[in-house]
Amino acid sequence: MRPEDILVPTPSGVCCKPGGFHIDPTRPVAKALITHGHSDHARAGHGAVLATQETLDIMRLRYGDNFARTTQAVSYGETIKLDGVNVSFHPAGHVLGSAQIKVECSGFRVVASGDYKDVPDPTCVPFELVPCEVFITEATFGLPVFRHPDPAHEMAKLLHSVALFPDRAHLVGAYGLGKAQRVIALLRAAGYREPIYLHGAMEKITRYYESRGIDLGPLELVRGTEKAKLGGKIVICPPSSLGDLWSRRFPDPVAGFASGWMRVRARARQHGVTLPLVVSDHADWDGLTATIKATGADEVWVTHGQEDALVHWCTNQALRARPLDIVGYGDEEEHEATAEAEA
Repeated sequence: MRPEDILVPTPSGVCCKPGGFHIDPTRPVAKALITHGHSDHARAGHGAVLATQETLDIMRLRYGDNFARTTQAVSYGETIKLDGVNVSFHPAGHVLGSAQIKVECSGFRVVASGDYKDVPDPTCVPFELVPCEVFITEATFGLPVFRHPDPAHEMAKLLHSVALFPDRAHLVGAYGLGKAQRVIALLRAAGYREPIYLHGAMEKITRYYESRGIDLGPLELVRGTEKAKLGGKIVICPPSSLGDLWSRRFPDPVAGFASGWMRVRARARQHGVTLPLVVSDHADWDGLTATIKATGADEVWVTHGQEDALVHWCTNQALRARPLDIVGYGDEEEHEATAEAEA
């Protein structure tokens, strides 16, 4: 059996013709399997949506109750049959509810990773390695220059700055789904017990994380808090708010941004960031290459990111590889900024 007999890339995303579904489609389709709730992967308007319960809940919070005509929750490890094709969801370690999707037909296995990371994260189920014949991998940080530091080191940088400037508010730009909650959890793991303040756009998703049993410690909303009380406090906000009028209410703020892209100095300057924090919810170069090897796949399809570099590495490893060149993925900054602005 050829991989293309099971899955084929189309302008709407990866399509399983024998199963009658798309994975993370970029346009409305009859049946969509969604890997996670980030808005470059999870869009409203499909006929049927199958995803983990957390992803369905997050889509509902973001898009309203009628984001799809029907929905079906799929648990990790559960196998469902769609027109003769077996499908199962497995933890991706990216954000709460994120999943890799395994599609199996006549014993031939293809795994679509969605976005993933292979390092510990207290706010989501850890990445699970799923053996397969074909692995469809993301490549957001698919260049050898991207090797993420220990996030504990980045939190130590933030706490050192708070101690050094006790009268200045520390604004930390972080995307509202996943990154914000992970930064809070990392701060708690580092021993920070003070209330952490939230921009209003962070509230719904963060409270949802708490409802799923994720302990984030004491949290307060910036709204209604006296300006003078915010000196020396840590505030989690959308990255887009670092440069707008909202940020001017704070006493001499320090602008931070938690992102894997903070490895690139030009990105930090672009956002006016003086405290770059290299914290990523995507696998870095070493994580991508190690995962590809460990799956045992002899063919790799690469999507959204530095596709050519990872394809080149795969071919040097004697693996068949191809870029998918699907437009609409990987613009997480743009998509998440829009989602937070609408929150």
